[in-house]
Amino acid sequence: MARFFRRKQEAPVEVAPEPPAAAAEEPASLGHAPSTMLRTSVERTRQTWFSRIGGLFRRSSLDDELWEELEETLIAADAGVQTTAKILDDLKERVKKEGLRQPDQALTDLKDELVAALKIEAERGKLWGRSNGSFFDRLTSGAPPLPKPAVILVVGVNGTGKTTSIGKLAHTYKTQGKRVILAAADTFRAAAIDQLKQWGQRASVEVVAHQQGADPAAVVFDALAAAEKRGADVVIIDTAGRLHTKVNLMEELRKVHRVIQRKFADAPHEVLLVLDATMGQNALHQAKHFTEAVGVTGILLAKLDGTAKGGVVFAVCDQLGVPMRFVGTGERPEDLAPFEPQEFVEALFA
Repeated sequence: MARFFRRKQEAPVEVAPEPPAAAAEEPASLGHAPSTMLRTSVERTRQTWFSRIGGLFRRSSLDDELWEELEETLIAADAGVQTTAKILDDLKERVKKEGLRQPDQALTDLKDELVAALKIEAERGKLWGRSNGSFFDRLTSGAPPLPKPAVILVVGVNGTGKTTSIGKLAHTYKTQGKRVILAAADTFRAAAIDQLKQWGQRASVEVVAHQQGADPAAVVFDALAAAEKRGADVVIIDTAGRLHTKVNLMEELRKVHRVIQRKFADAPHEVLLVLDATMGQNALHQAKHFTEAVGVTGILLAKLDGTAKGGVVFAVCDQLGVPMRFVGTGERPEDLAPFEPQEFVEALFA
């Protein structure tokens, strides 16, 4: 296998890491930043839709008009028709069972139902699930050890912010003292390799790459071999922005998955799907295709700060049963927040 790959492709290009940034330039405390970052990232969604929902529950009675306006507003926020109907049915049942008469009393129940829509019971992946501890817990010295190397396969269509999100994830691991290798397996898109190298330089991590047009599986094979040789802690694999309607490209992604498993039988430890929050319900359709093709274990919602339709989070989690792991909150390397359902819902009504 190795000889075959090397016969077809040139030797990988590796970008040497830059010296670590000075401590003063690093984000203050990654473990405490997410609440502020989440509140900022949902500001447009909160101001446009959820402030209106909060206003509904300051009325004098729980009448049909309130329920109808609540339904319309959730759908307008891109929570989806199916998910909205489920939330409202469960909410009405709770209100009836608890004998509530005042809207302000029902608001707490609404928040509970929104949180419930975001909580995924089934464990997926080996790095960020509840039994494994949170993302930042896994980076502390007292947490259970990560697999070594921890292999993260990142997928998503072009334009979602996938490569940028990979750079942010690499930056986070790097600032916690982990040795990270990036695999530039997006050999299809023009300038994708250069973009990943730029992020590698910003995060001071190595990048393993071949030339444009190379076999992505060969790049992945070499990156995993390099990680094993160098004792890397984390390998993050960038892949081409597959159009979910292209069967051949999805099959190529499955091939990459098989190459990973030949090298490390329990890998990839996470398959992270990057979705663009500004795409609304189209993001949900993309997620369904990728989940069927490669067994997505978690979702990173990029560009959440750039849309008023952050309600798509509810539809994605509820209809796919795949946990939201991170949200992109800006353009800087540190603008990546772990996703926590309770905190997210509270931020929408803050």
